[in-house]
Amino acid sequence: MQLKQFGIFSLPVIVGSLGFFVDIYDLLLHSIVRISSFTELHVPKEDQGRIGESIISWQMGGLVAGGIIWGILGDKKGRKNVLFGSILLYSLATIANGLVTNIEQYKWVRVIAALGLAGELGASITLTSELLPKEKRGIAATIIATSGVMGTIAAYFIHDLSGKDWRLCYFIGGGMGIALLFLRIRILESGIYDKVKQSTAEMGNFIMLLNKPERLLRYIRSILIGLPVWFVIGILISFSNEFADKFGIKDFDQPKSLMLQYVALAFGDMSAGLLSNYFKSRKKTLFIYYGIVSFFIALFFITKGGGSAANMYLICMGLGFGSGLSVLYITMSAEQFGTNLRATAAISIPNMVRGFLPLIILLFRFLRDKNRIGDYVTAAWVTGAIVIACGFIAALYTKETFGKDLNFVEE
Repeated sequence: MQLKQFGIFSLPVIVGSLGFFVDIYDLLLHSIVRISSFTELHVPKEDQGRIGESIISWQMGGLVAGGIIWGILGDKKGRKNVLFGSILLYSLATIANGLVTNIEQYKWVRVIAALGLAGELGASITLTSELLPKEKRGIAATIIATSGVMGTIAAYFIHDLSGKDWRLCYFIGGGMGIALLFLRIRILESGIYDKVKQSTAEMGNFIMLLNKPERLLRYIRSILIGLPVWFVIGILISFSNEFADKFGIKDFDQPKSLMLQYVALAFGDMSAGLLSNYFKSRKKTLFIYYGIVSFFIALFFITKGGGSAANMYLICMGLGFGSGLSVLYITMSAEQFGTNLRATAAISIPNMVRGFLPLIILLFRFLRDKNRIGDYVTAAWVTGAIVIACGFIAALYTKETFGKDLNFVEE
């Protein structure tokens, strides 16, 4: 099978795009329906923020575990099999999410859904990166990532138009996932993968990512680069209603801020992918987007959300556009590792980034508890500064991957 047979609008890219659309719809749906679902489940308003942080942390833990499991399976059993298995699991769990009757059930169903959600994006990026010519794989990743973030926009409007029927939102998400299974059957496996699997190379050994210092540092840097994206999504946007209260802003709608942030993120992903192709450099583009997201994080705190709901929505959109660096670190995750470890790395890295969110939340809690460093807002911006610094330093020491030949193995 020749790589040139596949274009950026070939079936693997289309199916990957639709799959990531459903993936993000489900992953961020909890943040959109959190208030309406907690209210129906009789969670006191004063406890909703704390319980929301807890469920997000458990969900992210499921993503980490799933990222490792699906990553290993992606190298041992094939990229196509992971795409099929992961969406089946999270589709069934998403349907089950609409049936929960208490917070404990809610938490565990989100963990199971997260285990399935973990396999989608990395497997799609890995497969398309291996099927497409090197000059097109960044554009294909951009199409997949941009289509994915539209899932959050769909989730917002479905939640709003259904009269905030959060159970129906989960049922629709699960139904979309089941429908996608029929498209996935027609996807072909990567020719590069099939060739390497027939060799003597060790496939999908997660320990290989850890047992060689240079490779371990490569893996850790890949994770740290993506942390600012999930500080924005998991702290500033997911709990933007709490920040609005602290800033004295009235009539602020958190689900709307999440939707607007993802509208802007779609444009951020698109422009980042196109810009990296123009510069022929992932790193140069990455630093540009670090600058953008840092600017809007600073603006968020310095202006206290802009002083009004309308201005705060605009700042949330700026944060979303800057978070377009996500398409870059995800693409680089697939490009940095050999074929025998590519799925293991590319699937686990985005989920490790997501999985760091509980640690970011713990740092945020530690700083704000007992006013160790100041109030809620002060603790948040200090947490953000630490996260941005870690990501920037990691990016500085990461090698350029644009145009890299992916037909190699890790020894």
